[in-house]
Amino acid sequence: MLDNALVMIAIILIINIVYVSFFTIRMILTLKGQRYLAAFISMFEVVIYILGLGLVLENLDQIQNIIAYAVGYGLGVIAGMKIEEKLALGYITVNVISSSPDIEFTRKLRDKGYGVTSWFAYGMEGDRLAMQILTPRKYELKLYETIRTLDPKAFIIAYEPKQIHGGFWVKQVKKGRLSNGKK
Repeated sequence: MLDNALVMIAIILIINIVYVSFFTIRMILTLKGQRYLAAFISMFEVVIYILGLGLVLENLDQIQNIIAYAVGYGLGVIAGMKIEEKLALGYITVNVISSSPDIEFTRKLRDKGYGVTSWFAYGMEGDRLAMQILTPRKYELKLYETIRTLDPKAFIIAYEPKQIHGGFWVKQVKKGRLSNGKK
């Protein structure tokens, strides 16, 4: 009897981890405008949801099943976020303000394959170099590391652009210029 209860708990836990992982990925795809892939994933998501919820509802008197459902949900959120981090869909725009107005900063980033638009700016403590950089999200951490190496005091703000059209950035990024990672 105990073995059956443990098996039921494990099944409910796993089903909910898978369900919420699919839910998270579908939501991200929806936000990124990939509606057909999101719709395809939602078909599996809803079947898994119905199976898991059905198991819990059939045995509402078994508190351990409800707990397994809740724990599975929480673990599914974490798993979904980890999967999304690995997929790293989309692009990130990084605004950098360097304490040094040295234009070499821009050249070094371009040598690594990043599309950089830069201009001189004036801050509270004098001249600055302002830059705007677009990169696929999968290179985001590598870009931050490069920036910090070139200027440990650089001010960095990042955001996800909703729409990108035209310019050097899109052409180079779509050609995969950054993907070789050798520069």
